[in-house]
Amino acid sequence: MALVLHSGSGNKNAYKALIAAEYCGVKVELTKNFEMGVSNKTPEFIKMNPLGKVPVLETPDGAVFESNAIARYVARSKGDNLLYGSSLIEYARVEQWMDFAATEVDTNLARWLYPRLGYWPYIPASEEAGIAGLKRALDALNTHLASNTFLVGHSVTLADIVMTCNLYHGFARILTKAFTSEFPHVERYFWTMVNQPNVKKVIGEVKQAEAVPAVQKKAAAPAKPKEVKKEAPKEAPKAVVEAPEEEAPKPKPKNPLDLLPPSKMVLDDWKRLYSNTKSNFHEVAVKGFWNMYDPEGYSLWFCEYKYQEENTVSYVTMNKVGGFLQRMDLCRKYAFGKMLVIGSEPPFKLKGLWLFRGQEIPKFVMEEVYDMELYEWTKVDISDEAQKERVNAMIEDLEPFEGEALLDAKCFK
Repeated sequence: MALVLHSGSGNKNAYKALIAAEYCGVKVELTKNFEMGVSNKTPEFIKMNPLGKVPVLETPDGAVFESNAIARYVARSKGDNLLYGSSLIEYARVEQWMDFAATEVDTNLARWLYPRLGYWPYIPASEEAGIAGLKRALDALNTHLASNTFLVGHSVTLADIVMTCNLYHGFARILTKAFTSEFPHVERYFWTMVNQPNVKKVIGEVKQAEAVPAVQKKAAAPAKPKEVKKEAPKEAPKAVVEAPEEEAPKPKPKNPLDLLPPSKMVLDDWKRLYSNTKSNFHEVAVKGFWNMYDPEGYSLWFCEYKYQEENTVSYVTMNKVGGFLQRMDLCRKYAFGKMLVIGSEPPFKLKGLWLFRGQEIPKFVMEEVYDMELYEWTKVDISDEAQKERVNAMIEDLEPFEGEALLDAKCFK
């Protein structure tokens, strides 16, 4: 009996098994005329998967459901392929990236995409969390792919097949070029994978989404016909309490930083001065900063990466900084930062200067931005002239910095 895959022809989860079959030389037949909502509700299908979900693989030994399990079965049907790597550690890493593709990429994509397509209720806060989670996942993937062509080893594995199918769903439906351009190594990887002959044979030509789908509006419920009520005996009139047609939306809780006493420093004025000063920077911008700075309303912090010995590849080190600044976007209203990549030879050093509203690093930043725990944070004592000069040098990108060349300097503003 041949392996039979029960699914519609355009299902990205079915693609996983079909692509694996192409790499392994295993024959998998896709059922013809499969109609979602009909074929998967038959008693025969329910026997194979009680939940009625697709895809399902029919084998000589019984049915298998869940797309990753199906892909694993197909990949192991022939033992002479390298879809699981060539060693125990490669096998473990294939499994690792398959789990990552499911829990970090696919889950967060679904939280963004499915409500917009009308499959799930649309909740803005949930969408924001999904986008943030997806960006965090793609940033981690981007860092890995900066020095790797494939996820594991030097050839396509089952991890690449699963990751590509999950990314395909996003690239085709919601991940526009404006979004994915932040992750250039992920872009390169995705387009490399979808143009592999065994992948292209299954998926076909891929076109990237040009716009984020609009939120689907629910159709108004049809009006109920009025019932003709029999006249009841008259009673004394009762007080009527009319319920509001719609509950008023609860006001969004204010950020604690918005509740601080007003500061004489206007952060946007400083950011404009920094951006617009093109010459005589020290005299204009640096001195202008200290004229604006309010030590009661703001605080300055030095940061230093805890694991400098890991920074052996220049572009990977710079990618760490880029990802960190992306994740700091949630505090743009309350912060300004400079991050320096220091040294002409590895290991490169990551050091930074940050200006935050308030006297402490904001709690929501410490909780939401996982990079924060990768740095040692030291509050600047502006009464110490040496520390004040260090602040000046970091604002100005002064080179050499602490006796070493600057490889790169990035600003968060």
